[in-house]
Amino acid sequence: MSEHTDVTVTWRGLWDETASVIGDRQHARWMCETASSTDPEEFLAGLDQTPMARMVSHLDAMVARYQTGEPLQYVLGSWSFRRLDLNVDKRVLIPRPETELVAEVAISLALAFNDERTVVDLGTGSGAIGLACADELPLDGTTVWLTDASSDALDVARANLAGVGRAARNVRVALGNWFAALPDDLEADVIVSNPPYVAVGSVDLETNVGEWEPKDALFAGADGLNDYRVIIPGAIDYLRPDGWLVLEIGYDQGSAVSALFEQQGYRKIEVRQDFAKLDRIVFAKRPA
Repeated sequence: MSEHTDVTVTWRGLWDETASVIGDRQHARWMCETASSTDPEEFLAGLDQTPMARMVSHLDAMVARYQTGEPLQYVLGSWSFRRLDLNVDKRVLIPRPETELVAEVAISLALAFNDERTVVDLGTGSGAIGLACADELPLDGTTVWLTDASSDALDVARANLAGVGRAARNVRVALGNWFAALPDDLEADVIVSNPPYVAVGSVDLETNVGEWEPKDALFAGADGLNDYRVIIPGAIDYLRPDGWLVLEIGYDQGSAVSALFEQQGYRKIEVRQDFAKLDRIVFAKRPA
């Protein structure tokens, strides 16, 4: 599409041609909105306006990347998560609707602690879960920790801090593998994580995901449970007596992860399903 230098071209025409090239009109619209630096209403109101040359070049570059198979979210450079618009690129996993439900559980449990609450998002990636917690929990009395073993991922999370406005003052960012990132004396009310849980060699993993998203954030040993075996016992030392551990899981891991909780003596173990009625979350209260 790099031939579009004619001043008579409009966003309406670019949208139509982009849709024809990539075969998806909605994705084409989002690319055009991103290239034009407008929100959806502004974009529709300006369909008959002439774009600047740099905007057309940006659109051309996005189309070329999309045609290589790169996920739309990386091409756009951002994606929505609950009330937030997050920067995303190949350094972090793409935020997914199922993970929004994980954040919802963590937020609900944290709200039950009336005066003060500390939430830890282990392996935060883009910051999606932890920043959603900071955004939706009370401004006063809330502390949220974002941790990750990847400094690249934490760079993305830090870039997303601005999206939570004043609540950013409640967020702490720490580099380290799981609990090694936290102060030894930290006591959390809620620890939440979307850890790697794909078994190495899994046939269920979409090809596009395995090719583009960070492998360290996807794979967890032969059965996909390696990181749960670290997080579930390790969380006991960092949770208050009535604190909760909330974990995203693979659709077929509900029983196995629940058993790991049971082995450590956790209480009130519950498995919840996602929008597709598949097991997606396991959470439980710290052992007495």
